[in-house]
Amino acid sequence: MALYFTKKASTAELDAYYPIRPECQDSVPKTRFKLRAGKTLSARRWHAAFSEDGHLDIESVLRRIQKGGVHPSIKGVVLEFLLGCFDPDSTFEERNTLRQRRREQYETWKAECQKMVPVIGTGKFISSPIITDDGHPIEDTANCNVRDGGVMSASSQDSEKKVIQWKLLLHQIGLDVLRTDRSLVFYESESNQAKLWTVLSIYAWVDTDIGYVQGMNDICSPMIILLENESDAFWCFECAMRRLRDNFRCSANSMGVQTQLGTLAQIVRAINPKLHQHLEEMDGGEYLFAFRMLMVLFRREFSFVDSLYLWEIYFR
Repeated sequence: MALYFTKKASTAELDAYYPIRPECQDSVPKTRFKLRAGKTLSARRWHAAFSEDGHLDIESVLRRIQKGGVHPSIKGVVLEFLLGCFDPDSTFEERNTLRQRRREQYETWKAECQKMVPVIGTGKFISSPIITDDGHPIEDTANCNVRDGGVMSASSQDSEKKVIQWKLLLHQIGLDVLRTDRSLVFYESESNQAKLWTVLSIYAWVDTDIGYVQGMNDICSPMIILLENESDAFWCFECAMRRLRDNFRCSANSMGVQTQLGTLAQIVRAINPKLHQHLEEMDGGEYLFAFRMLMVLFRREFSFVDSLYLWEIYFR
């Protein structure tokens, strides 16, 4: 967001780009990553990596990212390429056409959701149930905490399984939004919280296979912060979910990250047998302690800045 970014590179504390609430200063992880002059992918080097018609020299960009990460002023647009939102071999014109088509599709989905739950798109959000488990609307709007957005009346669609399941998710998304990156000044704004809730709610409507699972809010939050346009943030999140969706598949017999936990166990066993043996003796041999770390890509273990740098290396 323009409010939080400046164009001048600096070796000063990077948390200044993503202000932390004063009362949270002592409770959040300290940032270790620093901008390095001549190493970090700057806005100048980023723009220079494009040909005249828009083809991106992705290899040079990736080499620069590996050396020093991405400058905060361009993290959003770079992340779009790292996640595969755009083909580096495409032209400016092709990307503009694709972006416009995606924005139109997003607005179509948003309009569908607004017809069912009018609070969507109002800058407000829901954090209490709006329907019962069997699909009946909850009339007491005072207890629905819809932030003055209103609750839809009963309709014939409420009996449809997809609509009911989706509406039952909305308040859980809202509760998770209230807990998302709450140490950042950015989320002191209700409109920013509502933007995150709206993107997650619309994604849950579109992706009937996964819907919404707790932790997706942590993956989506950086897109909301880095990309000002709501539709662009949605599509960036959608591309991330294409890579990470298996993390959020859970059943009675398996967890979405179970394979990754097994891989982590094999790596630690090979690299540090004593540590692996100790974990087994502590009944941690299944590495369930790393469940959250892998599921949301260390978003809650590292500072916001450090987790973004990790993503830049991971998604390259």
